[in-house]
Amino acid sequence: MADTATTASAAAAASAASASTDAPPFQLGKPRFQQTSFYGRFRHFLDIIDPRTLFVTERRLREAVQLLEDYKNGTLRPGVTNEQLWSAQKIKQAILHPDTNEKIFMPFRMSGYIPFGTPIVVGLLLPNQTLASTVFWQWLNQSHNACVNYANRNATKPSPASKFIQGYLGAVISAVSIAVGLNVLVQKANKFTPATRLLVQRFVPFPAVASANICNVVLMRYGELEEGIDVLDGDGNLVGSSKIAARHALLETALTRVVLPMPILVLPPIVMSMLEKTALLQARPRLLLPVQSLVCLAAFGLALPLAISLFPQMSEIETSQLEPEIARATSSRTVVYNKGL
Repeated sequence: MADTATTASAAAAASAASASTDAPPFQLGKPRFQQTSFYGRFRHFLDIIDPRTLFVTERRLREAVQLLEDYKNGTLRPGVTNEQLWSAQKIKQAILHPDTNEKIFMPFRMSGYIPFGTPIVVGLLLPNQTLASTVFWQWLNQSHNACVNYANRNATKPSPASKFIQGYLGAVISAVSIAVGLNVLVQKANKFTPATRLLVQRFVPFPAVASANICNVVLMRYGELEEGIDVLDGDGNLVGSSKIAARHALLETALTRVVLPMPILVLPPIVMSMLEKTALLQARPRLLLPVQSLVCLAAFGLALPLAISLFPQMSEIETSQLEPEIARATSSRTVVYNKGL
């Protein structure tokens, strides 16, 4: 009876909010844009990574959460529009973890990934790297990635600090080893001219970062493979915990982490190799770093929403593909799980 009352209350709230014709009808906990298409997911994640949400005050966050609670309980004040409800949900999703409802530390939110990650990308792509600088930038990059992966993990099961430390060390060691090894190979390649060697050296960060990103995701979230993650039916009810769903979640996240650095670490070296030949930059070499920073920022801003839009955050899977006990526990043909970001 309580569920029926809540549903009726939400329906009444939806009717009260229908005054806005510019926005689609609000659905609590559902994305504003269709997640069945890449374009819909792209628009959804543009909201998730919107850096303007970094400046939302504590008071505005509380107001947004309260507005959504009022909608859920059917006590929404008259005059609230769909646009206001979607805006409130955007703020909540950008700042609070979907499983724990706790605030994510600003540099580790998806909305903070570009502002806080761009300086690191610029450092990774600096020409004429020394061994020390290569180690430093790879360490800093994987440290940031590790914290982002942990902060945006599926948190339906507790994860001990020891797992975080193991994953962090594994990711850093793999990234530094690959980057340093490739740099040494390039330096010893006598067939390359100095100009070619410099160009090839600029592409070294990509295989190092892509390989380490896979290690980072798997090691940081290995506990999900051991414990499983929660799967929900179409009404949001918990069906059970699935290790198979956890494998799907990690595979999807790892693929996004391979795609993500492609435009970021491949496009800027190509663009900069052409821009450096222009009369402007040859006459004003001090502009090289600011120009490279802008190129990296543009590439990062394009790559992040494209990469994380490959799969919906709340992914769907048929129960026939999961453990027998999961299939027996629900009459639903499919269930959903939080893939993480």
